[in-house]
Amino acid sequence: MSEDYGQGDVIRPLQHDKSGKGKLLQLADYEPVHPDRIMGEMRGYWEGLRHGRAIPTRSDVEPRGIRRSLDYAFILERIAPGAARFRLAGRHLIDLMGMEVRGMPLCSLMQPSSRGRLSDVLESVFRGPQIAEISLQSDADYGQPGLAGKMLILPLRSDLGDVTRALGCIVTEGGIGQSPRRFDLVAEQVMPVIPGAKIVEPSASITGFAEEPERWRVARSSVSRKAAVKKAQANDETPEERRARFRLVGTPPLHDH
Repeated sequence: MSEDYGQGDVIRPLQHDKSGKGKLLQLADYEPVHPDRIMGEMRGYWEGLRHGRAIPTRSDVEPRGIRRSLDYAFILERIAPGAARFRLAGRHLIDLMGMEVRGMPLCSLMQPSSRGRLSDVLESVFRGPQIAEISLQSDADYGQPGLAGKMLILPLRSDLGDVTRALGCIVTEGGIGQSPRRFDLVAEQVMPVIPGAKIVEPSASITGFAEEPERWRVARSSVSRKAAVKKAQANDETPEERRARFRLVGTPPLHDH
């Protein structure tokens, strides 16, 4: 799959209007969406790329191999523990967000309350490595009907051999309405890439994957706590007590000798 493929890789039937001129129409606009079928095709394609290996490589992926699922497909790049960005994204993701999503983090699809859990699941995919299926829900709002969806994330190796890429898809049923649409993570299932292997359950990256928190996070959090304590103490003080804590700094008074 080239890094700059566009929507031209989608199958399009030719239809003639009254003037005799042909129009290109997207099959996805007229075929009913079947999330399980699309996810099954994506999983089957990934399995076919393995050729006896545990995990296929990013360079094995070609658009023509997932032609029917291309609108829903994406490729991720791991950029930090629990974080990945879109390297490629199909038309459906662009429709959900109302913009080009290439280069955006995967968590931009999620509601803030679900981003931490998505980060944990995502890191288990890269660290396991293993496969993740995620159930999504976007509540109804003004101009936005309720929307349910599913996401599949399949690990890939980079050209360097490390598991820092992922092939996946996101499929929703029904009208999108006004974009952007963001989702709650309502359920997830992780599976080993080799049947029978031990499953790494998603857990907070800061402890579940034996990684020490970055020093700046520790320092900033401790500073934030101290600032919060001082603020609380200041709120309990009377105006006279607050004035007493301040000291004028200036030129000392002159004294006669």
